[in-house]
Amino acid sequence: MSIQVLIPTPLRKHTSGAGQISCNAASLPELLGVLGQSYPELRRHICDEHGELRRFLNVYVNEEDIRFLGGSDYRFSDGDEVLLIPSIAGGTS
Repeated sequence: MSIQVLIPTPLRKHTSGAGQISCNAASLPELLGVLGQSYPELRRHICDEHGELRRFLNVYVNEEDIRFLGGSDYRFSDGDEVLLIPSIAGGTS
């Protein structure tokens, strides 16, 4: 099944500048594997040392937080739009 993965600007340097990637994945773990294999530099930014989604990376499917859709158990549907959003912190006090 084909899904569209939207890559935010801070991560595009790890996808050769691609802002959108079409791929076939049925679940979040499968998507992480496909992205990691296709873009090895991206892998360390989206997965921890165990291949799990990094805590600071939020995933939205059709504008819904995947955590509320079942997390890793959620099954993508053909045409789903998946957005990866890294949490960004910092600034001055």
